[in-house]
Amino acid sequence: MHETKILLELSNVHTLILLSACSFLDKAAIKTGQNSPWMLCTVTQIEETKQMTKLVPISIFTIIPSTLGMHIFTLFIKQGMTLNNKMGPRFNMSPGSLSSITIIFMLIFIAIYDCIFVPMIRLYTKNPRGITILQRIGIGLVLNIITLVIACLVERRRLNVAREKNLLGIADKIPLTIFILLPQFALSGIADNFVEVAKMEFFYDQAPETMKSLGTACSTASYGLGGFLSTFFLSAVADITQRHGRKGWILDNVNVSHFDYYYAFIAVISLLNFLCFVVVAKFFVYNDVKHNKSSLEMNATSSRENAGLSQSTSQPDAKF
Repeated sequence: MHETKILLELSNVHTLILLSACSFLDKAAIKTGQNSPWMLCTVTQIEETKQMTKLVPISIFTIIPSTLGMHIFTLFIKQGMTLNNKMGPRFNMSPGSLSSITIIFMLIFIAIYDCIFVPMIRLYTKNPRGITILQRIGIGLVLNIITLVIACLVERRRLNVAREKNLLGIADKIPLTIFILLPQFALSGIADNFVEVAKMEFFYDQAPETMKSLGTACSTASYGLGGFLSTFFLSAVADITQRHGRKGWILDNVNVSHFDYYYAFIAVISLLNFLCFVVVAKFFVYNDVKHNKSSLEMNATSSRENAGLSQSTSQPDAKF
């Protein structure tokens, strides 16, 4: 009777998968005389906890890419403030409006990805999504690294012109168009289409049925933690590079700073983060929802049939 109750409970949770990982958590379902919900858990609760636990490593390795989103609104715009922002004889482009380029390219590429890329690649992979969600995140991580490399090269070019023209003052304008920053803003938007969109889809899709909102929260939490990590990186690098009388990489005067070194530093960290992500993604097991659902329904059906059979044999016949 106790086993029947468990099977019926499992049949109501369509995405529940019995995992062999974190098997030590199974001890929480062993009866020890304590019936308090704080001392005894159901099999469903344990398996849902396991499913959320296996999402934690993926969440950790998507924090680093989120730091780039913070740099778009800080360092990238600070670079644009030192460049020529004229668009024709009468119109000037505000450096702050450069961030809209990221959003525009993100929206455009979402349509291109769904309408062109997915149908084409689906012919080869036979995957309804075209590629797996983790593969999509991985492509976004690579694009983030390329974005940082491009930002490093553009900043080096800007600093070389500043030195050649002796424009080293904090208010000096560099005779370069502001649109040299367009590639890094545009590529950042394309990378967000892979990382941020796929990340939200991944956590919602792989979270247990009763924890979908928590899965979505993990997606947005990693982006928020990226903001804190970005602040930590900037503060730490600014402090360490100014020790022993050195000028430092992060200064108020952008024309004598070394944002190029900082971008290269973040690119190296992003590369290491990508390698760790590849290892974790290789061993990640997706939830086989369809297979799991059919097996649980079959178990629940057989248990209900057995329960009905026992009841029919125990009751006396009406004719007698």
